[in-house]
Amino acid sequence: MVKKITLLIPVIISAFIIGILGIVFIPSDITNKDIDFSKGTIKIDEELLTVEIADTDFDRQRWLTFRDEKLSLDSGLLLIYDKPSLYAMWLLNIRYPLDLIWFDQDGNVVYTKKNAQPCDTILDSSECTFKNTKPAKFVLAGMSGFIQYHNITGTSKLEMISV
Repeated sequence: MVKKITLLIPVIISAFIIGILGIVFIPSDITNKDIDFSKGTIKIDEELLTVEIADTDFDRQRWLTFRDEKLSLDSGLLLIYDKPSLYAMWLLNIRYPLDLIWFDQDGNVVYTKKNAQPCDTILDSSECTFKNTKPAKFVLAGMSGFIQYHNITGTSKLEMISV
């Protein structure tokens, strides 16, 4: 009878090689750092902000992954969904900590996460996935410190100006 370790070693080596090849040959449309999101203007309380807009499935999946340049504290990335629901933000392949704010369809804050840390590895998913507790239609991601810089509270209101 063949020992389990004799079968397991080639499987582990194959999985490791496939993983390395996957990292080396990541498709250019995934790692292309020059993807331009459309721009829009939003208002939070009385402050106007220019934001990048992710309103398609591709843009929402791509969002800030593999992006080296940081967002400024005066801007953010607004993810717009078709309907209110619970939306998890998995910070895999994000290069820096973020402040995340979920808004309902009326623009009310339903959940915030300050200084959300990105994943160190794919095995960290439970520690770097953040999810709202009430249905939201919009998620605003900004650099860590964004919430404090703009004095965003649980009573803040999001208004779409030009999206």
